Order: sequence, then C-alpha cells, then structure tokens
Amino acid sequence: MMELTLQSTITLNNGVKIPRLGLGVFRAKDGDETIKSVRWALEAGYRHIDTAAVYGNEEGVGRGMRESGLARKDIFLTTKLWNDDMRASRQREAFKESLKRLGTDYVDLYLIHWPVKQKYKESWFIMEQLCKEGSIRAIGVSNFMPHHLDDLMQAATIVPAVNQVECHPRLSQMELKAYCDKLGIVFESWSPLGGGREGNLTDDAELSAIGRAYGKTAAQVILRWHLQRDLVVIPKSIHKERIIANADLFDFALTPTDMAAINAMNLDQHHGAHPDTFTF
Repeated sequence: MMELTLQSTITLNNGVKIPRLGLGVFRAKDGDETIKSVRWALEAGYRHIDTAAVYGNEEGVGRGMRESGLARKDIFLTTKLWNDDMRASRQREAFKESLKRLGTDYVDLYLIHWPVKQKYKESWFIMEQLCKEGSIRAIGVSNFMPHHLDDLMQAATIVPAVNQVECHPRLSQMELKAYCDKLGIVFESWSPLGGGREGNLTDDAELSAIGRAYGKTAAQVILRWHLQRDLVVIPKSIHKERIIANADLFDFALTPTDMAAINAMNLDQHHGAHPDTFTF
C-alpha cells in the first residue's frame, strides 16, 4: 500500500490532480461559520474545499480561501450545478453566478449535483463547453448510478472525472466503485461518517474498538478506511478541533483484517436521498 499524506492526490482522467482529503461545507452557514471553517482547514493543511450552489455558502468559501493567504492555484475548489438551474435551462448562467459568489475566475471541479431526468445530458454538454473554454479544470457528476453513467456516456465527449456519492461503512458502494474504476472515474464520498435519523457511526462500538488499537477515534478509522479504498473523501465540520482531527489520519494504517471487518458492516443503507427516487 502506498504511503499516504495530507498532500496525497489522485490524478483524474484528464491529468488534473485532486487532493484525496477535502473539507465539505454542506449545511455550514454562510458568513463567519463558513469563512472560519475554510480558513481552519487550509491552516491545518487541507488543500481541497467542496461546496455547491444550493448550500448557499459559496461567498463564505471564497472569502475563507482569500483570507487564508494561499494562492488560488494551491487550493482545489469544487462546486456544483443545482437541479432547479438544470430544469430552467440556465446552466451557463448558474455557473457564472457561482464564480461571482466564489470570487474566482475558474473552479477546479464542477459537478452535476443530481441526475435530473431529461436534463443531465443537456447540462453535461454545456459543462463540456465551459471546460473547453477554460473556466473549469475538470467536470464530473454526483449521485450517478451505473445506469445514469451509461446513459450519459452515450452522448458525452468527455468522460466524467469524478462521481461524488453517499458512501460510508453502512453503504460501502463496492459495486459502484468498481464500475467507476472501469470507466476511469474517480469515486468521491459524501456523508463519509454516515448520518440520518439513525445517527452517524462515530460512536459505533466496533469502529471504536478498532480505533483504540491505534489511539484513534471511530471517525478517524472511518476516514482512513475511505482513503485506503483509494477514494476521495470530504468530511464536513464547522469545529476547529474536529477539522484538525479529521486530517490526523496519516500516522497509522488499517490492517487487511480491519478493512474486511469494516467492509462487512455494509447494509446498503442510504441516509440521504436515493439517486433514483429523489424529489427535489
């Protein structure tokens, strides 16, 4: 197994490098909450920030990036095209609005947020154009299942660089990961610690027991599991100590026995919406 660090990247299918660990800002309030979260992450060594138009915090993300003092080229920035903008056929306008809110003239990765029927192919065509125009370094999708990818690829001239989907030990997505690998698409995990009404997995007894052997928390064990599966992972937090702890993953490695035990926790359990039945 390769030695991983906080600076480790995966090379996308177009040659762009994406950091393996990033900060997610879903549900972070725009303004100080988002600004501080982004600054704390970048100070801790993160170089990958993931947001979306629908999160309503792109302005805070942009300000946090600027206040970090880092050069724009040293931060990998992702945002996403929202469903209503696809339905209204205002994909290009929505992208320009995201750039304005972020205060940047390009994004590193732009994703279709959900596979909106009758709209994701049209959206992909426009995103291909934006990518060729130079305002996006890589384009990808989110919440796409194999049948969505197959349908998209019938018309696409650019293979998606990334597929960002819900993934955690209760929803390991082994088959989808293998399918993405076959197509040369990097798999990225959202909600990596679990969630929903049943709660996340950070207090799980089995994961906590694995963590004790390494002096680590259950959350750190889960995030290390994602990394050792060759996934990109974007844990969300607005707390400085947790942001730092979520990056403290590189002084231990899970054994094959540990990995198998965590893999065996899979229940194919979605906490977020299902890509085939979402209603927003």
